[in-house]
Amino acid sequence: MSFNSKAFLKTLTTQPGVYQMVDTTGIVIYVGKAKNLKNRVANYFQKTSEFSKKTLMVAKIAEINITVTDTEGEALLLENHLIKKLHPRYNILLRDDKSYPYLFLSKHQYPRIAFHRGAKNKKGQYFGPYPSAGAVKQTLKLLQKLFPVRQCEDSFFQNRSRACLQHQIDLCSAPCVGLISTEQYQVDVEHTIKILQGKSQIVAENLVKSMELAANALAFEEAARFRDQITNLRRVQEKQYISGERGDVDIIACIVDRGIACCQVFFIRSGQNLGNKTYYPKLPKIDCDEKGILDAFVSQYYINKPVPHEILLSHEIENKELLQNVLKEQVGYVVTISFNLRSDRAKWMKLAVKNAHYGIETQINSEKGVNSRFQALEEGLKLSRKINRMECFDISHTMGEATVASCVVFDRNGAKKSDYRLFNIKGVTAGDDYHAMEQALIRRYRRLVKGEGVIPDILFIDGGKGQLGIAEKVIEEFQIKDLLLVGIAKGVERKPGKETLFVSPGNNIIEFDEKSPALHLIQQIRDEAHRFAITGHRNQRQKKRNKSVLETIEGLGSVRRQKLLNAFGGIQAIERAGVEDIAKVNGISLVLAKRVYDQFRE
Repeated sequence: MSFNSKAFLKTLTTQPGVYQMVDTTGIVIYVGKAKNLKNRVANYFQKTSEFSKKTLMVAKIAEINITVTDTEGEALLLENHLIKKLHPRYNILLRDDKSYPYLFLSKHQYPRIAFHRGAKNKKGQYFGPYPSAGAVKQTLKLLQKLFPVRQCEDSFFQNRSRACLQHQIDLCSAPCVGLISTEQYQVDVEHTIKILQGKSQIVAENLVKSMELAANALAFEEAARFRDQITNLRRVQEKQYISGERGDVDIIACIVDRGIACCQVFFIRSGQNLGNKTYYPKLPKIDCDEKGILDAFVSQYYINKPVPHEILLSHEIENKELLQNVLKEQVGYVVTISFNLRSDRAKWMKLAVKNAHYGIETQINSEKGVNSRFQALEEGLKLSRKINRMECFDISHTMGEATVASCVVFDRNGAKKSDYRLFNIKGVTAGDDYHAMEQALIRRYRRLVKGEGVIPDILFIDGGKGQLGIAEKVIEEFQIKDLLLVGIAKGVERKPGKETLFVSPGNNIIEFDEKSPALHLIQQIRDEAHRFAITGHRNQRQKKRNKSVLETIEGLGSVRRQKLLNAFGGIQAIERAGVEDIAKVNGISLVLAKRVYDQFRE
């Protein structure tokens, strides 16, 4: 059976990560990384793309495994580790598989800092690996400007009788001719080490102060130089979690959502991430949470399999002691099972949980998952015909400002984004959702009855009887037959699973079980309409106000916005940053950092 690239791409995320192409025998034939997974992988299946030249490789694809990361830098390092471990056939042919670069600080009375790639056989300290040679060179330039530690070869250093040009342009303190004391030079070296160890917050704060002083003095060129230094410092100090562990560890995250369980297993060996694997345990008919699933999964997964010295779990399990003893007897050494993690381990778990959520979204949006939900909806609504197309409308505004209506479309393959529409609502009273909905429906269905589109089988309205009544009025005016109208009311508690459906004609009330696949499909299209409406509203509001994207983020006032801009040096650097990097800025909590991160990815 050939690989269904079209169906796979519909489920693929736009986040950064690593993709592994697998052939029919289960062997990984190619590993790649991407800033945008969907765009990169799609290129392999486009005839006009340069990637399509790899037709021999593409023809052998039977499966593509995805690992989502927070940043492109993390994806780059993970890709490197996987290539070295798996030796994929086409990576050897198509990639330059060099080792990753380091910074080297020599052991010397006046230590030298320099670029290094290859075997670590020199005496001194090594810092890295870095994502690219360019990042190392940028770091060296930055360090030269911050603390002028020498970068020249020892042979050059030992034969100087006068200071070189590097000293004349303030990029070296000239220890070769005694223009700086050993003690003062060592202070510069210690500052350099602190920066390379990630303890650069104090340095960054000092640079921010220098930039502000220069700007206040109208020395804009000097201020821009400080801004660039801040940007480079933030970029090269981006935390990489690839080497956050030293030993052999498995990290297992379990998520249950919309009737699907996903267990994500990451394999860490000798401090290197060797990749991950996704499992979808079949849920019993009785209620079962993540703790119960993990308990059963761990006991089944490791029986008669290699076991690492430590297993990290996303949730506490009841049989922890029993499992530790059983696994110890099996492998002959102590196996520790841990949860409630901190520091780098918590960051690893966060990455595993992120991939588990992505796995569930993939399952839900897969062809098989969507079809089963459509069938369940047909049975739940007692329809005699097949549902081929659905539309859902929602309204979004901020206290009546920049009102936008969204229309999203689902068919048997899932979301059909090419048919999505946004309507900028005009001429209605601010906050009048009824008339806003009426205007959007009239504009949409006037075109459809003229033959400029396809009339759906079901029209969902995010709202109760009032909004449904508006839809009934519009559909009756256009004399559209055989269109089922459904209003989605959130219920008193406004919790997922507690929705009430009003079905027209007849205003029949239907309540699905919270585990029903039919309800999950309704929630999916409703949430997608909500997301699309909010995104359209924010874009419209931003255009209207002509403000920065940062100003649309709740909880990010002018003081915090200025701190962010100062710390990163500009909007583009903030957009590239991970959540942890944003949260390092004074006054920015993890919750607010996540909000900033998500805003740029919407």
